[in-house]
Amino acid sequence: MTQKILIFVLLLVLALLGYKMLQPKNTTSNPIADVATDTPVDAAFTSTDLDDIPPTYVDSDSTSTSVSAVKPVLTSSASSFTCDGRKHCSQMTSCAEATYFVQHCPNTKMDGNNDGIPCEQQWCR
Repeated sequence: MTQKILIFVLLLVLALLGYKMLQPKNTTSNPIADVATDTPVDAAFTSTDLDDIPPTYVDSDSTSTSVSAVKPVLTSSASSFTCDGRKHCSQMTSCAEATYFVQHCPNTKMDGNNDGIPCEQQWCR
């Protein structure tokens, strides 16, 4: 019985390690360098960073007859992404990143129906 538990725990640990190793690396963050010490310093996150994100409203009235299509928010800070050769939706980490690549990078293959919304089955639903 203890041998089965030990094997189970070992498999669980291996699965968690494998999961962590297969996670994509965050290549879009650019830490700000401290000029005085020449060491990277993470930028402070302030509420002004959220000013360009529109509020989300929920219609709690169940008798409402209006129906509106929900479109993804496609705004992002253009400086947080760079064209690095990625072309497919499976290489993206968000709708904003995919949108940036389609609008700014050559030869992307993320908007099959050419409607301006990339990765509709993965990120921009």
